Amino acid sequence: METQGLGDVPKHQERRGGRPAAGTDPQKRRQILDGADRIFSTLGYDAASMNDVAHEAQVSKATLYVYFQDKEHLFTAICAEKRDRNIVELIAFLDTGKPIETVLLEFCNDRLTRLSQPFVVAAHRIVIGVAERMPEVGREFFEAGAKRVTLALAKLIDHHVAAGRLNVPDSYLAAAQFLELAQASVLQKFPGAHFGAAASQTMPSSRPVPTRRALTPSPSRARTRPTRSQLRKAPFP
Repeated sequence: METQGLGDVPKHQERRGGRPAAGTDPQKRRQILDGADRIFSTLGYDAASMNDVAHEAQVSKATLYVYFQDKEHLFTAICAEKRDRNIVELIAFLDTGKPIETVLLEFCNDRLTRLSQPFVVAAHRIVIGVAERMPEVGREFFEAGAKRVTLALAKLIDHHVAAGRLNVPDSYLAAAQFLELAQASVLQKFPGAHFGAAASQTMPSSRPVPTRRALTPSPSRARTRPTRSQLRKAPFP
């Protein structure tokens, strides 16, 4: 038995007169998604309400609920669209005709820029929050998101392995580990729902190594060690 995805439009069923059945009009759905996107971008997920979405999309609240049963399903549908578009553009960087070092650098720069966008961070936060109650949401986002990118990177690695440039026994594991390493320091350095600053420094920049002079405390801050006579005179409780 086939199941319908969260963001899928139900199979087209027409009423008499050629009008689509309730909840199946693609133009109306697009109208709702565009309005919701503007509201979520302006107010944020937590502050936005279905009333706000209905008003911005210029539809009745009843019509809104025909297409999306709650705010979480509406938000995940918007996220799915943005995610799919981002992934298509991201995978385009994995060009087998370029040196792998250049490809990986450009790929990671673009990926970290996208990951650090406030909307993307908010999307991850919402999906993680609802995954326990709605496991299909988390599963769909992993399959169509992280796993898809990992498989694309593994395919690039396989190409260079076949050409004799790399020696990687498990390309999928290597791709997954590389993606984790490439993003770890950035995501740890910019926690929270809004770290747009991370987009401007997409790759973790190496910090300057402190000199011996920098490590040596200044005389004003240097801690002096008390003498034995001072310790004898010190009062004890």
